[in-house]
Amino acid sequence: MKRILLCLLFISHLASADDGYRLWLKYNLIKDVPKREAYARSAQFIALTGTSPILKSAAEELQTGLQGLLGKTVPIIANAGNRTGGIVLTNASGADVQTLTKEGYKLASRKGSNITVSGKTDSGVLYGVFALLRQLQTGQAIDNLSLAGNPKIQYRLLNHWDNTNGTIERGYAGESLWKWYELPATVDPRYRDYARANASLGINGTVVNNVNASARFLTAEYIEKVATLANVFRPYGIRIYLSVYFPAPKVIGGLKTADPLDPEVKKWWADKTNEIYKLIPDFGGFLVKANSEGEPGPQDYRRNHADGANMLAEALAPYDGIVMWRAFVYKADPKSDRFKAAHEEFTPLDGQFDKKVIVQVKNGPIDFQPREPFSPLFGNMPKTPLSMEFQVTQEYTGFATHWVYEAPIFKECLETDTYVKGKGSTVAKVIDGSLHQYTMTAIAGVANTGTDRNWTGNSMAQANWYAYGRLAWDHTLSSENIADEWVKMTLTSEPKAVKTITDLMMRSREIYVDYNTPLGLSRPWSGVHFAPEPWQEKSVRPDWTAIYYHRADSIGLGFDRTATGSNALAQYRPEVQKQWNNPETCPLPYLLWFHHVPWTKKLSTGRTLWDELCTRFYTGADSVGWMQKQWAQVESAVDPVIFADVTGRLATQHKEAIWWRDSWVLYLQTYSKQPIPAPFKKPDRTLEDVKALSEIYKLR
Repeated sequence: MKRILLCLLFISHLASADDGYRLWLKYNLIKDVPKREAYARSAQFIALTGTSPILKSAAEELQTGLQGLLGKTVPIIANAGNRTGGIVLTNASGADVQTLTKEGYKLASRKGSNITVSGKTDSGVLYGVFALLRQLQTGQAIDNLSLAGNPKIQYRLLNHWDNTNGTIERGYAGESLWKWYELPATVDPRYRDYARANASLGINGTVVNNVNASARFLTAEYIEKVATLANVFRPYGIRIYLSVYFPAPKVIGGLKTADPLDPEVKKWWADKTNEIYKLIPDFGGFLVKANSEGEPGPQDYRRNHADGANMLAEALAPYDGIVMWRAFVYKADPKSDRFKAAHEEFTPLDGQFDKKVIVQVKNGPIDFQPREPFSPLFGNMPKTPLSMEFQVTQEYTGFATHWVYEAPIFKECLETDTYVKGKGSTVAKVIDGSLHQYTMTAIAGVANTGTDRNWTGNSMAQANWYAYGRLAWDHTLSSENIADEWVKMTLTSEPKAVKTITDLMMRSREIYVDYNTPLGLSRPWSGVHFAPEPWQEKSVRPDWTAIYYHRADSIGLGFDRTATGSNALAQYRPEVQKQWNNPETCPLPYLLWFHHVPWTKKLSTGRTLWDELCTRFYTGADSVGWMQKQWAQVESAVDPVIFADVTGRLATQHKEAIWWRDSWVLYLQTYSKQPIPAPFKKPDRTLEDVKALSEIYKLR
């Protein structure tokens, strides 16, 4: 009998455990009884003044949220009439919403009246509902509400690098969410929950397939599957987009060419676009990776990027769709600097792109590094709308085992000054259109979702999806405030634990950089991205080796990008060049990005380059131990399943941080010929040991 009771208790525990599926939409019962009762007095009913699918989604989400938070069912009624003490959802017009943009919302209340959630459009009301729920989840006052929110960027998208076979390029949370083999007949309920999560952040678009696209996505078979997803997303204000394979007219269309200026090619794309819009009337448009990393494109036909993008824009001309043309381009030239490639190819084309084209630019000039200077394209194409591309998935920040909160990465780029129109010309003002008065604005985040029950592999990586969405809506929000919100909505509302976890999140990125790429040291390339290989010197192309980036030799370390080197710094404004041009004054986080520095050079810290590197590598790895101790302190305040999962991942992170430390230190020591400074001890293993370990990891 005792054994049966123990089994039942264990089963009950599993049933109530938090597996992370609900993300930040947990809607758990508010434990503060007086606060819960006060909220309940203001939420006695939900009045819905409209019948559209989006308004219905808003009302149902509010009802679900209130039922969980307040522990009672709140009825949805058609009209409030003279009733008070409820929440009114209204698609309004006039003076009340005159300050709102198309998707903006307003929350208003006064004592003895109703809470009003209003917007100029149904989507605005939906976003307002999520804003109100966020107020309740984080314990904010709802008396005398007067809050308004307008998105600062028009197109706010997630980019999924998902393939037809269910795999995800740079995916670390299982397989693709999209079960292509089941669609369109079977629709997984998870698709709706995905849409809810995105809508709660104001994300209004999703590209469902990989930028290294398969032409199969443009076949009738797959258009029907994509249309089924679009039907699920539409009630949450989310439009669907497709990455397209540039030579599709040849691969699936039977044409002899994919030349963007060929009339038959233009007609094929126009016909294909018409076919898509017949099934998806609100289709968002195309994302294109062309003439990059071996992908075909217009340059194969002696055309340029504008020729290719404008051909697709012409096909979209009858519709409300756009072309997002990626600027991630570089050629396999051992004498060139990959840093300069995008600027060299795209700035001469400024003003030549169709009005429906947005050029999508990665935040940095190389490839989503843990720390990277902003791309010099930002600010240098005033006649062409530029979209920001951030990477939410942790390709270079530790996959699903390392805890790295990415909001500081995003903010660091957004707040950097380009000086294009004088002081204050930040990257954020470029992409939100305020600097150059762009007619279209966009931002994209490469998604970190997958079929893992908790969506993102590492539960803490949910915060990166959340932070991206919040910053896409309002880039002025602080990393710390976003972290505080997420912790309270997702993990715990216990004040001490909230502060501890928020502090952990805010320090996590710098800790990772210290043991991975300190002082602007570029991350060594690895074919599988799982192993540190600073010694890698052979690959199919020179810029896919480690030595291409760090340039270690007997003299020093780092890539000289000043006038004496590649002169990549010349692509920035003089004020920016002044910050980074002199190794004596260059901020340490960017030092090795722009300078080849002698091993014995004394830095502003008072240590030589070698000693400073060792200090960063060792203290960074040791700091993961600090993270483990801090996390242990919140055990009583966090769900046991999540606590145990994160505890295990931190143990792996600590082990791998030491591996990164040892690999770098032992390899670079072969060039520096310097001893490891006190108080740090020489690694227990040899360079040959860590090289062998990296080879084993390649077998994954």
